Amino acid sequence: MDIFRYLETYDYEQLIVCQDRTSGLKAIICIHDTTLGPALGGTRMWNYASEEEAILDALRLARGMTYKNAAAGLNLGGGKTVIIGDSRTQKSEELFRAFGRYVQSLNGRYITAEDVGTTVRDMDWVHLETDFVTGVSASGASGDPSPMTARGVWRGMKAAAKEKFGNNSLQGKKVAIQGLGHVGYYLAKHLQDEGAKLIVTDIHEDAIKRVLNELEATVVGPDEIFGVEADIFAPCAMGAVVNDETIPRFKFAIIAGAANNVLLEERHGDKLHELGILYAPDYVINSGGVINVADELEGYNPERALQKVDMVYDNVEKVLKIAKEMNIPTYKAADHLAEERIRRLGQIRSTYLRQ
Repeated sequence: MDIFRYLETYDYEQLIVCQDRTSGLKAIICIHDTTLGPALGGTRMWNYASEEEAILDALRLARGMTYKNAAAGLNLGGGKTVIIGDSRTQKSEELFRAFGRYVQSLNGRYITAEDVGTTVRDMDWVHLETDFVTGVSASGASGDPSPMTARGVWRGMKAAAKEKFGNNSLQGKKVAIQGLGHVGYYLAKHLQDEGAKLIVTDIHEDAIKRVLNELEATVVGPDEIFGVEADIFAPCAMGAVVNDETIPRFKFAIIAGAANNVLLEERHGDKLHELGILYAPDYVINSGGVINVADELEGYNPERALQKVDMVYDNVEKVLKIAKEMNIPTYKAADHLAEERIRRLGQIRSTYLRQ
């Protein structure tokens, strides 16, 4: 992988490789853009097949956070961390405290939070070494962002349903959920409360059992989910699930979920557009969690945060409006919304101010 060429192509600012022999920490922190403010993005822990795969994931996720924060109207840039390791067997206090010291060394250029494979407890350990972390359990903090991410996805899904079906009710709609982790689980609860019919899958049996113990759902295999008949497909696990192999199997009217980087390549967004499948761009619809933790930076107010998260509905509507007016796929419309905000505020911030 030609790292510097990749950084230059997508205009990244910084890539930091972190290791601590005592704790076993192997992490990559990526800061994509700080035009709008310090880079905010979660810490993902995943058992990557290679170091190159981990670096590429950090790069893609950090850039996605720039667009997510911009489209959500936050005064924050984009960054991300990936920690190489098995989140079920390799976590320790010393690992996350070692990581926290690396975050502290960036002196506020990067603020972290939880993500796939990490929890509030992990962020509490990070918090012992740095204040540049959100989503912790301390008094006045926001805690686990997963419920708010799920709420935002549910709200955005309703906006997509209004565009596709003529009203925003999800009652009676079949929704196929891929991934029943923190966000997928809470999303399933929202959908059942509204009367949707659930088709679910997960690679972990305990996650499936939890949902079946509490909700009514039809379970299918991890690969079967791509071919089920449903009104809405909600990818809530890892990215790149919209690709050459899966698209021919789709029998969905809408794709709207919590996963990041759902499209393997941009051309797959073009293909969905050609097929008439409405795609709610991932970084717009799944921004509820980052909106929630960002509220901590103002002094966390749960009611205010909830109101902001509910505006994911409005943000999805904005993207759909741009897509129709410009006759472009929705993923391009989302990029247009984010890039315009960065461009406008970037011009304002070009004026020098003494710190």
